Amino acid sequence: MQQGNPTSLRVPDPGIGELFEQDARWQAWLDVEAALVKAEAELGMIPAAAAVEIVRKCDLSLFDRERLTEGFQRTGHSLVPLIWELSRLCDGEAGNYVHWGATTQNITQTGDLLQLRKAHRVFLRQIGAILTALADLADRSKDMALPGRTHGQHAVPATYGLKVAIWIDEFARHVERLMQCEPRVFQAQLGGAAGTAASFGDQGLEVQARMAAHLEMPAMAVPARSIMDHLAEHIMVLALLAASCGKFANEIYTGMKQEFAEVEEPISPGTVGSSTMPQKRNPHLSQDIMAYAAQIRTMLPLALEAVMTEHEANRQTSLMMRHAQNQVCALLGDTLERTRILAEGLVLKPERMRANLDLTEGLIMAEPVMLALGEHVGRQEAHDIVYDAAQAAAGGDQSFSDLLSADPRFSQHLSPGQIQEMLDPTRYTGLCSQLAEQQARRARELSATLND
Repeated sequence: MQQGNPTSLRVPDPGIGELFEQDARWQAWLDVEAALVKAEAELGMIPAAAAVEIVRKCDLSLFDRERLTEGFQRTGHSLVPLIWELSRLCDGEAGNYVHWGATTQNITQTGDLLQLRKAHRVFLRQIGAILTALADLADRSKDMALPGRTHGQHAVPATYGLKVAIWIDEFARHVERLMQCEPRVFQAQLGGAAGTAASFGDQGLEVQARMAAHLEMPAMAVPARSIMDHLAEHIMVLALLAASCGKFANEIYTGMKQEFAEVEEPISPGTVGSSTMPQKRNPHLSQDIMAYAAQIRTMLPLALEAVMTEHEANRQTSLMMRHAQNQVCALLGDTLERTRILAEGLVLKPERMRANLDLTEGLIMAEPVMLALGEHVGRQEAHDIVYDAAQAAAGGDQSFSDLLSADPRFSQHLSPGQIQEMLDPTRYTGLCSQLAEQQARRARELSATLND
């Protein structure tokens, strides 16, 4: 049995939830208001001194919470009381220039994207840690032979390292997707009430560009409030990532079943699996990951529905998109954290993997036997000969090797000694070890870039 790195099963909080708490969201909106007045002052749209004062007061810790609470209760509006309080805090005439020319969604959507971008960066760091753990797992398991399974049945021999190589390949593509979508997703929006930018005169796109630059974001080409496809794209990418986590977890969950018993989750001493069955060693992490990944996938239809925004703006679709973003991000942070712990601490059981290879008493080697015979009689005839022996072995009392040896169509070309040699499953794992090594190197290189 091979144990993974020692790890505590206490799951750390990745800090995603706090990014979407009300205070964090309000501060992000104030950051956008500050960037807006900086841009407007640069273009002479508002006095420079007013912009300096407004920026100085865009600090939530300065705000009167009672006034904010009363304002939100009275107006039922998501932003206006925050603007009122910011205006009140500003000295002199500066408060008159707060929120100049903007509309609520310009501020809230852009601010929410600031928070979403922070979560996005956390996700990339988490994937980096997962890749490092998978690289170690690939190195440990590259030569651990086990049955390769297709349609739930033994196919040909493989190694556990091949499974890990596949997981690494998927997570690496998720990194590509996440990084490639950044300039499309994290865009500042400033088009005014209906996306016409009329409130900014002929400087609408320029003020948006400058505001975006202060926020270190690209600006929307068309600053329309009805555009939601880029936000839906991000949720789709995150859902794909969650699906790969779920796939990984499901493989562990299946491999832990006593009928397989090829792997086991890291289980700390004292962990209780059941209140009534003392023997239980349940796959808690795997089931958590699968459950969270399923919940994340359910947000995809909601995000796609939000793309169907009516006319130039619709509060309904904005609320739908925000809910999908909040749910997906909070769940994904927890999903990735559990995936890391599982990858780091996974217990491998090579003896059981090897025993499972022998369950069919050589039948798993039917393909190489067929190919060896095919060199003498052609592939199709060889398939028919080996098929007859394999099916008879599967449904009868004689072994596969005995049936092959007894068939003159086979024995005139290959000896019993050659048969026994060909039936060694560890000799037929193909490129598994090589692929595991390659992907381990790739994972470490990619992880290093994500942790820079």
